[in-house]
Amino acid sequence: MALRPDAPHDRPYTVPPTLTPPSGAVVIPPAQVRRSLRSTDLEQVVMTTSLEKIFKMATANSMWPFGFGLACCAMEMIAMISSARYDVARFGSEVVRATPRQSDLMIVSGRVAHKMAEPIRQLYEQMLEPKYVMAMGACSSTGGMFSNYSVLQGVDKIVPVDVYVPGCPPRPEAVVEGLMVLQERIKSGIPSASINQETQS
Repeated sequence: MALRPDAPHDRPYTVPPTLTPPSGAVVIPPAQVRRSLRSTDLEQVVMTTSLEKIFKMATANSMWPFGFGLACCAMEMIAMISSARYDVARFGSEVVRATPRQSDLMIVSGRVAHKMAEPIRQLYEQMLEPKYVMAMGACSSTGGMFSNYSVLQGVDKIVPVDVYVPGCPPRPEAVVEGLMVLQERIKSGIPSASINQETQS
């Protein structure tokens, strides 16, 4: 999964000034990728733990996505999910659910028009708890190049976002990195943005 060192997308990445994620959210640079190491040591096979940790681990390893592809970034999402190269089955995310009532992760990819705001909000409310949102691409993160009257300047204006994956479009590796960060947050017990929003209000 590592990128070629001479690839043009390996230059240093800076967070766009227009993207100011709320506290607790994570921004994934487009070209950030990590190597996955596999081990067969007995220490990593046998463990003693609490029921709460088992629940967190099960939740982190069975994220059921509800793809909300609104524009061109949806093509990268489809490529990531349908390609064996990225192996999203390790997250339990290989089958995109057709209904929000069967999903706990909404991936919003593409620009969000004001007319789509209410349907997105309604579908978000129907999702299972705990629920998570990934803003995939520059348009769903900040509005991207569509800074005009008809496009929301980020999906976080209508639903709480847990992970931002900016890029135009972001590479599938960056989306996988976003899933891995979300997994780590769930396992470590960091509450979803929806729970944070409820406690603050």
